[in-house]
Amino acid sequence: MSATAPHVLIVGAGTGGLCLAHGLRRAGISVAVYERYRTRGEGLLGYRVGIGPTGSRALRECLPPELFDIYLATCARSPRWFNVITQRMRRTASFELRPDTHPVDTERSVARMTLRQVLLTGMEDVVHFDKTFTHYEQRDDGTVTAYFADGTSAGGDLLVAADGTHSAVRRQYLPHAVTRDAGTINIATRIPLTEHTRALLPERLQRGISLIFGTGGMMGVLHVMDFKWDAEGRLKPGVSEADAALLSRWSGRAHDPTRDNINLVVWSAARRFPSDVMQRRGDELVQVALDLTGNWHPRLRELLMRGDPASALPIRVSTSEPVPQWKSSTVTLLGDAIHTMTPGRGVGANTALRDAVLLCRQLRLATAGEKTLLQAVADYETEMVPYGFARVADSLNRSGTNGDDRMYKPVVGRLALLGARGYFGVTSRVPRLRRNFVNDFYTYRGEED
Repeated sequence: MSATAPHVLIVGAGTGGLCLAHGLRRAGISVAVYERYRTRGEGLLGYRVGIGPTGSRALRECLPPELFDIYLATCARSPRWFNVITQRMRRTASFELRPDTHPVDTERSVARMTLRQVLLTGMEDVVHFDKTFTHYEQRDDGTVTAYFADGTSAGGDLLVAADGTHSAVRRQYLPHAVTRDAGTINIATRIPLTEHTRALLPERLQRGISLIFGTGGMMGVLHVMDFKWDAEGRLKPGVSEADAALLSRWSGRAHDPTRDNINLVVWSAARRFPSDVMQRRGDELVQVALDLTGNWHPRLRELLMRGDPASALPIRVSTSEPVPQWKSSTVTLLGDAIHTMTPGRGVGANTALRDAVLLCRQLRLATAGEKTLLQAVADYETEMVPYGFARVADSLNRSGTNGDDRMYKPVVGRLALLGARGYFGVTSRVPRLRRNFVNDFYTYRGEED
């Protein structure tokens, strides 16, 4: 294997790993992806993620042009408002967002399963399913071999860990790089979008992202996902001819069950939940959410009751502990495999995409002979480690994702809630503050520092 023409092994077919694989393939760099799921439709990948300018720029650089256009066509209708409401659906603040006329300089509402199908398109000969990584060996000749639970192995010049929060690669390579419990739990639900459920929401909530600051330390977020196809998968009237042509010939549609829906997620400090909440599923889990939101508006509670019980998912929020940069080698990491972030505002996905395009650029330089492979990896890690862990800290300190947030304290929590509502209320009413908030909305998601 030539030092200027590496073969790259990627463990994990998530957003960052697949984006990197596309970028390497476009650059003429040999790549193979190994995914533990057995098929392209497996995995709890159906919920929304917000892809901001950083993520969209990375996708535009790495994907073939037509596939990037398919990515744009498969996004749900972009949010027009960022709302802050009370648990009684009273509006505290509302910020008008940018229109989605620009391909990257906006907020995109993306279903994780749909994005997965987009990124798997055209990669059938690159992605290997049912490959559970067990360990690797670095050899004296500079190569690295990955081993899998089925007894097979694969050799290459570089191994990239893109296998998420519980990365098996990280456990072996950087055993001191650990994640910890952030102290909060989410219950995510998905409600079919029908005429009835749509009518439960005012127009601005239908067309926006809505953050719910509830009393008693209960938080929530609500998104409406409205796609270009209907419940039977047929294209809706009014879809542009260009998008219709793209979607009609996109092979990934056959693998994507995503349909119009409302995402409603509730969360709070872990101590508020039953001790066995992580084992609960279906109606039992929905009932936990209902029990915790007894003082919420009847329409929000009706949405919870009308959700698909099979979609209800408990999430114990984790966050990475920062580590100093390590000595670079023929193993590296991207996305949640190295810097797991608390959910919200799409920061984890956008940062993983930022990692992918940065590593791709560095490997292109190595392939061109402008630097060695090890120097390319070192230069990637030198840039990635500081911004990655900075985003970890940012995400932990936003919107009550930290179980130690004052919002969850018995007495000061009331003052913290009033302060948060007051901040958003004032910010939305002062033009300069409102402009700054909207600009920050787009630059936070793993943006260039």
